[in-house]
Amino acid sequence: MVLHSASAAATPRRLILGSTSRYRRELLERLRLPFDVVSPQVDETPDDGEAPAALAQRLALAKARAVAALHPDAVVIGSDQVADLAGRPIGKPGTHDNAVRQLREMSGQAVVFQTAVAVVCQATGFERVQLAPVTVRFRTLSDAEIENYLRAEQPYDCAGSAKSEGLGVALLEAIESDDPTALVGLPLIRTCAMLREAGIDALAAPAAR
Repeated sequence: MVLHSASAAATPRRLILGSTSRYRRELLERLRLPFDVVSPQVDETPDDGEAPAALAQRLALAKARAVAALHPDAVVIGSDQVADLAGRPIGKPGTHDNAVRQLREMSGQAVVFQTAVAVVCQATGFERVQLAPVTVRFRTLSDAEIENYLRAEQPYDCAGSAKSEGLGVALLEAIESDDPTALVGLPLIRTCAMLREAGIDALAAPAAR
């Protein structure tokens, strides 16, 4: 989805990740680009009847815009992920009991993890937001498996109560995605494409950055 665009700056701008998520920070570090981290102050409450995909895109863009307003010359990345179970948003559990309930609900089901990423530069008027849906098929899980997994990994800060990059992969039957890092929280293929449009190329010579 294209909201607005403008010519990218002639020289690379400062890059900011508008997120405090350690998972997104670790993913962005793979691009070997210098970047800063700024916490976006955004209300993440869903609107009444808001679909998970729409919520993820709205919040990703809101986070990028909030940080860009404070740093107008920078290129800012915002991202958000909402687990979608039959059209119903599933957020971060926060507690063990909530995680147990989530995994019981998702047992034997296909869950779409709607991961959105936005790139904004206020100085140039550049704005993009893209969605990278990931379909995750959960095995039919016993209560013992759920309990053992949660005690081992404690994924209480993860939407859907599972870390596919860790032991959570044992809960699954299949993952379907065209952007492999999207499930962890930041779709790097889409991120790289939007950063190139904004004037930041991960494959540029270091002296040109």
